[in-house]
Amino acid sequence: MGTPGFAAGILTYLIEKGYDIRGVVTVPDKPSGRGLSFQPSAVKEVALKAGLPLLQPALLKDPIFLEQLAAWHADIFVVVAFRMLPSVVWEMPKLGCFNLHASLLPDYRGAAPLNHVLINGEHETGITTFLIDKQIDTGLILLQDKTRIVPADNAGSLHDRLMEMGGPLVARTIDGLWAGTLKGISQPDTLAEKLNPAPKIYRETCLIHWNREATQIVNLIRGLSPVPCAFGMLQKDNSVTEIKIYDARAEHDRHILPPGEIVTDGKKIFKVACSDGYIHLNEVRAPGRKKLDIASFLAGFRDPGNARFI
Repeated sequence: MGTPGFAAGILTYLIEKGYDIRGVVTVPDKPSGRGLSFQPSAVKEVALKAGLPLLQPALLKDPIFLEQLAAWHADIFVVVAFRMLPSVVWEMPKLGCFNLHASLLPDYRGAAPLNHVLINGEHETGITTFLIDKQIDTGLILLQDKTRIVPADNAGSLHDRLMEMGGPLVARTIDGLWAGTLKGISQPDTLAEKLNPAPKIYRETCLIHWNREATQIVNLIRGLSPVPCAFGMLQKDNSVTEIKIYDARAEHDRHILPPGEIVTDGKKIFKVACSDGYIHLNEVRAPGRKKLDIASFLAGFRDPGNARFI
C-alpha cells in the first residue's frame, strides 16, 4: 500500500527480489498538469508494469474494497507513504501490517520526517519498520537502519538514499514476520514535547524569513530542495516576485545591513543579508523560467542593486 515515488521504489525492490505480492493498493488517479488529465500514482505505474492486481479505493472502509482486499488472502500488509488505515484494514493480515517510516522513531513522527530532519540540522537519521496501530507512527518497532547526514545532503539526495535503504529493510521485516522470529518492541516512553514533530509541509513552511540565522535558512533550503522548494519574495521597483531557491550556503559575518538586503557583483556573487551573516544563493528559479545557477541568473537580471528580499 503506497502512493509516491518513495513507495514505488520499495515495491520495485520487492518485485525484483521475487516476493509473492498478491496485490497493490494505491490512491485513485488524480487530475494534474495544465490539461488536468488524470494521472496515476507512481506506485500504480510500477504495479501495472509488473502485471499486479490493483485496487484504488476512494474510501478505505468501503465494503466492496474490504471484500476485494480480503480475497487476496495476503499474510502481511506492507505500507509505505500511504493514508492512515482504519483498524478493519490493519487487523486483517494474520502476520501483521507494518509501515516503513523515514525517521528513527519515536522521533519525527508525522507526514514529512525526511524534510524536517534536514530543516532542524540533524546529523543522523534513518528508517524504521513498525506495526501499525490506532495512533500515528506509535506502533511496535520491528527494525531500524541509520545513516549519517552530510552537509551536501538535501531532501532529494536523502530521499534517494533512504529509499535504497528501505527496500532491504522491508525485505528483512517480511522475512522475520514470516519466520516468526521478529517481535515488535515498544517505542520509548518519551514525552511528546521532547520529540521533534514532522508535520506536513505547507506553503508557509517554505517562505524564507531573512531575519533568521544563516544556518537555519540554509537548512530550510536543504530540507525543501528540490521539492516543494524554499522561496523568497524579491521586491524590485513596485513589483514582488517569488524566487525559488534550490541551493545556498551560509557566510557568518558581522554587518549592519537589514535582513533581506542584497549584496552582489552582478556576475557571480548574489548574497542576502540575514541576522548573523549572509546567504549565498547558488541555484534559483524565477516564475516561468528554468532553474539556473547564480551566474546565469545574474546575466539576465537587470539592475540588481535596485532589489531586495522582503
